[in-house]
Amino acid sequence: MNTTVGSMPLGIFRDRIGAIANSLVLLWVTLAWTMSFALMSTNGIGWNVLGVVLCTHTMLLASYLIHEAAHQTLFTLQGANTAVGEAMSFIAGSCYASFERIRHLHIRHHMDRADVTCFDFAGLLRRRPWLCRTLEVLEWAYIPAVEVLMHLQIVWRPVFVRAQRRYLARSMGVLVLRSALLMLLALWSIQAFLLYFLAYALLLQVLNFFDAWHHTFEQIFVDADEPVPPHERSRAYEEENTYSNVVSVRHPWLNLLILNFGYHNAHHQRASVPWYRLPRFHQSLYQDQKTALMPLSELLVSWHRNRVRRVRSDGSGPAEGPGRCDGFVGAHGVSFLTVM
Repeated sequence: MNTTVGSMPLGIFRDRIGAIANSLVLLWVTLAWTMSFALMSTNGIGWNVLGVVLCTHTMLLASYLIHEAAHQTLFTLQGANTAVGEAMSFIAGSCYASFERIRHLHIRHHMDRADVTCFDFAGLLRRRPWLCRTLEVLEWAYIPAVEVLMHLQIVWRPVFVRAQRRYLARSMGVLVLRSALLMLLALWSIQAFLLYFLAYALLLQVLNFFDAWHHTFEQIFVDADEPVPPHERSRAYEEENTYSNVVSVRHPWLNLLILNFGYHNAHHQRASVPWYRLPRFHQSLYQDQKTALMPLSELLVSWHRNRVRRVRSDGSGPAEGPGRCDGFVGAHGVSFLTVM
């Protein structure tokens, strides 16, 4: 039997607003992502630029829809969230790991109040100084090398790590499928093929830009089901080490560009609140809106200044007052798409 609100049957949607908002964004992501390849293949720089922007943005929205599906906020039915999570994961290029693995590790992030990851990125850099220096050079040149490495490790670890072998069929199957599709894309339009990789590089930069500042949690490297070491991580600890970085305070509608993902304190206060209700929930929690939100302008400055230091950083947090973000280095390797 369908749940109802007033006289409206909800079916798989949570409420009337959700039915409209989620339907529109899912339709936009699917159609605009497909259309972006046509634009990237045409003659004309203007159309090509628009195609790259559309491809980047739709993959970004797909990534945040995976996050919504992980919290079961898109639909009332778990199966519907899983199906859409898998579809969006394909568009976002994160489908080498199953949606269930992504969801499991992300829920642990909330439950353990820590950045829980199965891949010891920091340990790898300590063991391979040459790799660390290479990543620093590439990051200096604004190439998202660390995030590329974090995505690639999901593909190669099942090959070389015995404990990851149960994921080998999935990662290799997706690798073969996506490689075949990329070959077909290159045969159809080498220009669209190359511009897709540019769009994907831009996606990784934007994803890391927003992920880098959300927490100063302890980073803990464990197996997917291994308990974290005991520590008093209270609700107060979670709030004190969580930060919100919206696109704009003056023009809140601009935050729809990232599905309100920047309202991160509000999200951690109540993870069941869907993306389209986060701004109002944030307002109900914080009286001083400007104090509760980190200025985008300051974060852009810090992003530029600390792009090399960030490779080795554990995400040291901001100070108080104007310019408080100058010393906020940010973190790598904490994306909910790559912690498996």
